[in-house]
Amino acid sequence: MRQKVIFTVPYALWILLFVIAPLVLIFYQSFFNIDGQVTLGNYATYLTSGVYLKMTLNSVWYAFLITLVTLVISYPTAYVLNHLPNRQFWLLLVILPTWINLLLKTYAFIGLFSRTGTVNQFLQFVGLGSHQLLFTDASFMFVAAYIEIPFMVLPIFNSLAEINPSLINASKDLGASQWQTFTKVVWPLSLPGVKAGIQAVFIPSLSLFMITRLIGGNRVITLGTAIEEHFLTTQNWGMGSTIGVILILAMFIVMFVTGEGRQKGGRH
Repeated sequence: MRQKVIFTVPYALWILLFVIAPLVLIFYQSFFNIDGQVTLGNYATYLTSGVYLKMTLNSVWYAFLITLVTLVISYPTAYVLNHLPNRQFWLLLVILPTWINLLLKTYAFIGLFSRTGTVNQFLQFVGLGSHQLLFTDASFMFVAAYIEIPFMVLPIFNSLAEINPSLINASKDLGASQWQTFTKVVWPLSLPGVKAGIQAVFIPSLSLFMITRLIGGNRVITLGTAIEEHFLTTQNWGMGSTIGVILILAMFIVMFVTGEGRQKGGRH
C-alpha cells in the first residue's frame, strides 16, 4: 500500500500542476475584462457577437471536415496494415512523422506549395502552369489532415488488432460475404477505435491556429486564432480565457458523445 502511494504522488502532482491548475486559472481569468474588473461581459459578448459565433461555426465545420477526411483515409490504412506481414514496422512508418516538430512540418509544406515550390515546379513541367496553392482552404485541409492522420490510424489499428480472428472465421463459415463480414463484424468491433480517433482528431482541430496562419494565410479563422489574438495582440486575456472555456466545454461534449462503453472483440 505504501509503495502504491509513493508511485501515485508524482502522477497526482503532474495532474494537479499541469491539468487542473491551468483549467482553474483559465476559468478564473474568464471573469475579468481587459481593465481587470470582475464581469460576465466576456460570456455575454461571446454569445451575442456574430463574429465569435461565426468563428465557432468555422471551427466546428473545419474540425468536422478534417476529422472526416482523416477517417476516410485512416480506416482503410489501418485495415490494410493489420493484414500485412511485419505490421508493427509499417505502423511505425505511419507514426514516424509525429516525431518531427509541427512547425518544421508546416514550413516544409510552405516550401512545397509556394509559387516556386516543388509542386508548382512539377505542374509547370507537365504543362499545367503555376497555381496559387498556398493560402487556400484546400491547402489548409490537406496539411491539417496529413498531420492528424497518425492519431486516427493508431487507435483504429489497435481496435482491429484486438478483434478475435475466430469471429471473422465464424462469419465466413456461416456464409457471409466479405462485405457482410466487414459491416456486421469488423466495423462494429472496431468502433471503439474509431471513436477514440475522432476524439484525438476533432478536439485538437477545433483550436488550430498556427496552421491557419502559415498555410491558410488567415483565410481560415477559428477559435484558436481568436485565442492567440487576444493573448498575444489585444492583451484581452479575459476574452481569450472565455473562448478557452468554450473550447473545453466543446471537448467534454465531444468526449461524452463519442465515449460510450467499450466493447472489445479481443483475443482471448
